[in-house]
Amino acid sequence: MKLTLGFSPCPNDTFIFDALVNGKIDTGGLEFEVILEDVQTLNDWAKQGRLDISKVSYGVLPHILKDYRVLKTGGALGKGVGPLLIGTSPPSPLQGERGAHNVSIDSLIEQHAIAIPGENTTAHFLFSQAFPNAKNKVFLRFDEIEDWVLSGKGPGVIIHENRFTYQQKGLHKWADLGQIWEQNTGLPIPLGGIVVRKGFPPDKMKALTLGIQQSLAYAQKQYPELSDYIRCHAQEMDMQVMRQHIDLYVNDFSHDMQENGKKAILHMAAVLSGKNYQEGEVFT
Repeated sequence: MKLTLGFSPCPNDTFIFDALVNGKIDTGGLEFEVILEDVQTLNDWAKQGRLDISKVSYGVLPHILKDYRVLKTGGALGKGVGPLLIGTSPPSPLQGERGAHNVSIDSLIEQHAIAIPGENTTAHFLFSQAFPNAKNKVFLRFDEIEDWVLSGKGPGVIIHENRFTYQQKGLHKWADLGQIWEQNTGLPIPLGGIVVRKGFPPDKMKALTLGIQQSLAYAQKQYPELSDYIRCHAQEMDMQVMRQHIDLYVNDFSHDMQENGKKAILHMAAVLSGKNYQEGEVFT
């Protein structure tokens, strides 16, 4: 049985899926046609129902639940893993604090266009929760955000490896959007997960879940060594940044999202849609 499988070229995804898609473990008879794309492209494809299995932002879930269900393994959730809002200079501290972020940031947000890594991304959702009055948004690929900010066009929301490189380029953190979510909800940050087309045969679902978990375990046994597959798909990263990326985004939730992870995903989906979902409407 050959299945289309989409995930990003980022080190956390290639780390998790390497052994599964490259014949390093027993896949239980499953074969994969692998497509590597940025997460916003994968979100758009999921809205079209194009792939059998895909990594997506949890922010797109209400748009795709007619076709997909969330797998309990292979995703990215956690504490301290959220996107950052950055600018070319530090925000003024003179106006004090309001809640989890500086009051001066609100006026800066209103004055500038803000670069966001995709419309249906969790990053956009978290930004909108933190700054609901922001109107002038520009949606770019995640790897275009730093250059947008550096060019003086306005602040931007960064994800993935840019969390580890922005300070080296003289940029400054304005707000930790994940920290605001954690303080307001007490829940882990649901970044992205693996969705599977509805109607997937139960035996194949079991094989897929076990295969992803075994693939992750295989990678963790090799770590901190990084395979050629991980290194060749990482975008202009040195080994230290790749390992920082994996250390941040691959954790216990990647093996199994657990009940707390499910609560976080359900809460986000409810806020996005105005609907309270039952577990069976979202998860396999």
